Amino acid sequence: MDAGLLGAFGTVTALIAFLAVVVWAYGKGAKPGFDAASRLPLEDEQRRTDDEGDRR
Repeated sequence: MDAGLLGAFGTVTALIAFLAVVVWAYGKGAKPGFDAASRLPLEDEQRRTDDEGDRR
């Protein structure tokens, strides 16, 4: 196996991995999880605000 064939194999493997991540990220099944994750910082901020109100 020469260096050119090994490089081509690595490129094809990287392309397949990239396409798999794109399909996973933009698939319909991933949206609810991403929506929940996008609200986490806001929920954490609300929880901190509520905790500070209890101390006063």
